[in-house]
Amino acid sequence: MVDLSLSQRSRQILEAIVEDYIATAEPVGSSAVAQRHAMSLSSATVRNVMASLEELGLLTSPHTSAGRVPTEKGFRFYVDSLVSLRPISAQEKKEILKRYRETGNNLTDLLRETSRTLSSLSNYTGLVVAPRFTSCLFRHMEFVKLGPRKVLTILVSCNGAVQNRIIETDQDFSGDELVRMANYLNSMLEGLTIEQVRQKILTEMQSEKSRYDQLMTRALSLSQQALPDTDQDVFIAGQSRILDQPDFTDLGRMREIFEAFEEKGRLVELLGRCMQANGVQIFIGAETPLKQMAGMSLITSTYLTGNDTIGLLGVIGPTRMGYSSVIPIVDYTARLVSRLLTNE
Repeated sequence: MVDLSLSQRSRQILEAIVEDYIATAEPVGSSAVAQRHAMSLSSATVRNVMASLEELGLLTSPHTSAGRVPTEKGFRFYVDSLVSLRPISAQEKKEILKRYRETGNNLTDLLRETSRTLSSLSNYTGLVVAPRFTSCLFRHMEFVKLGPRKVLTILVSCNGAVQNRIIETDQDFSGDELVRMANYLNSMLEGLTIEQVRQKILTEMQSEKSRYDQLMTRALSLSQQALPDTDQDVFIAGQSRILDQPDFTDLGRMREIFEAFEEKGRLVELLGRCMQANGVQIFIGAETPLKQMAGMSLITSTYLTGNDTIGLLGVIGPTRMGYSSVIPIVDYTARLVSRLLTNE
């Protein structure tokens, strides 16, 4: 939080400039502030206050304009102390619920739809990070024969997440053998997290018992290959909406941003600290954990699943984003997703 003591007049003028800049993407002059916001102040008085705000580092003057634009410090003060949040309308809530009713119960589909919903409502880029799969509770595993020495493995967690993988085996299994192997594993692994399943399989493969039980050996080998290499999925929607923003016309910058979206493993790593606190978090400009996204802001919130595993959702946009409407959208969506996944 920016710790400044501003007079009421300075606060009103800063709020007016930030909101005009959010709306127009153009530097804001003193006359526009006085006229648009019906302030009983002369342009000269407004100009003097703007000069003081610039000295405090809250505004800056582009070289080509007499107007001012907010700095990242100015946006931070606005978000922390001035913004008036606009509650989500009943119509917006109705639209969100309709989208989820049409999605079904599959976790992957629900999270993908969440990223689309966030993008649609905010007009920016929607982002959803799935809960860590290895922290989810194991429900069951299935093996389906696809052809000679080819098996589809299906790993299902208790929160509905599904991991599928096609495996080339070194021997041909019958359908009955695959069913017996899956039943054996399901009885042994019930109640464990996916990470504990991984450890359990490694331990069992090294035990003396598995060396004398051919079915067990084959089942363990197959299940080890079925476990996912990557731990978390990331769903991103509305990347192209960034191109609609007048803030981003530099093709080099655009390339950096889109490359960051493509490196999903790196994205999860960078967003890790956003999962360490509950509720809505707002990162402005250089505060964002995504260094390629200088000049952008990130609004996130965590959500819970039925087993108290944590995921993350949010919106990425320019620092000149409409915080008053986006913050409630992110907050409401996170609470709704938590209710849907915990069946509350």
